[in-house]
Amino acid sequence: MSLSAAIDAYHRLLTPELATASWTHLTSAMRERQLYFGDRPLTTVLRPRLISATQYAWLQQGVNLVAEAARTVVAPAREGGAAGQAVRDILLLTPQEEALIAMHPGYLEPSAHSRMDTFLTVDGTSLQFVEYNAESPAAIAYEDLLSEVFLATPVMQEFMRHYTLRSLPARHRLLEMLLASWREAGSPGGEPTVAIVDWYGLPTATEFALFAAFFATHGLTAVICSPDELQFRDGQLLAEVAGKTTPVTIVFKRVLTTEFLLHYGDAALDHPLVHAYAAGACVIVNSFQAKLLHKKSLFALLSDAQFTSTLSQPQQAALAAHIPWTRVVRPGATSYQDEQIDLLPFIRNNRDRLLLKPNDEYGGKGITIGWEASRDEWEAALTAALREPFVVQERVQIAYEPYPTLVEGKVEISQRLVDTDPFLFGSHVEGSLCRLSTVTLLNVTAGGGSTVPVFVIDV
Repeated sequence: MSLSAAIDAYHRLLTPELATASWTHLTSAMRERQLYFGDRPLTTVLRPRLISATQYAWLQQGVNLVAEAARTVVAPAREGGAAGQAVRDILLLTPQEEALIAMHPGYLEPSAHSRMDTFLTVDGTSLQFVEYNAESPAAIAYEDLLSEVFLATPVMQEFMRHYTLRSLPARHRLLEMLLASWREAGSPGGEPTVAIVDWYGLPTATEFALFAAFFATHGLTAVICSPDELQFRDGQLLAEVAGKTTPVTIVFKRVLTTEFLLHYGDAALDHPLVHAYAAGACVIVNSFQAKLLHKKSLFALLSDAQFTSTLSQPQQAALAAHIPWTRVVRPGATSYQDEQIDLLPFIRNNRDRLLLKPNDEYGGKGITIGWEASRDEWEAALTAALREPFVVQERVQIAYEPYPTLVEGKVEISQRLVDTDPFLFGSHVEGSLCRLSTVTLLNVTAGGGSTVPVFVIDV
């Protein structure tokens, strides 16, 4: 039986009675478990993402090859010389980012945990990557708990009488990765204690609490704090929260480096977190070196033969299959499909196949989708893209699937854009986020999406 047939079978189970009972369970369980993005429940549909074992293996292999290739391509930027300068010219690192990247994190992996944002079609004929979130990926805890919630719904219980499913938990791998990074750095402080560091008031705050609770159940003390609550005294990094001081040896860094640098300005490199990091008093995961992989212009490196020609044949084949043509927006000549082009006129004349995105943003901010923009809107976006670091990227094949919702007691099934965003630990995939949307800009932060867990199904 095909995956599409299994999805159809799931939808046929959704009588009004079973759908209502399942939705009641979902909404109640999400409330109890804090499965909210800000004030919005994570899930708005009645079906999880289902992928076949063959698709999951393909996803794992493709992501692994691309992630390894990315690490090889950016490696010169950590050293210097002409090759390193050429890479840095594409990544467009700021002087402060360069200073942070120059500090050794104590362990070798530049991005200990990350997420590749992809589109995988339901028929398995296309797998295309659009971004590599290598710095501060969200949703691991959300996905683990959403899987548990969906498994207990009446419709899933009935569906599993006919099909075998496998969930893809990843919280345990993140915990292992935090401890492994700390040990590789020489176990600073002697005892592992985690600070989950980001600003207060963020819509992902509920996930911080979920992680802190999970760490505690595994005997690992964790505190949630903002960068303002960190101090470095007597060789120790300290989190001072609500009148209590906690020594910290592992920083689970959810705050983005760009926002950290913008917030503190010229004083950022004098921050207690940076001093503790430079002194080796703690490990930061992900380290500041993750910036080398996080920039959107990474894909400009991965889609340009002058940077990939020395990679292995399997890596080059994976890049050709999965990475869209991408370039930094600036005047000059470049290549497109083995031809030389003048980049700016090419962008102006091909908005139907291109989009513009900031080199270092998240949540869909600043993206202009050419095929949905007027000529004037596109020209204005290009003018803006020449003032700040931007990339232009070729349109990829977007994945669509039918998903059921409950509307006034009736089940409605409609097409949603679907992205498949596997979690990486090092360069290996374990688990995945899935986001759904009715609009092209598929991002929960941008307000256009729903999140569902991913299950591997035997078909």
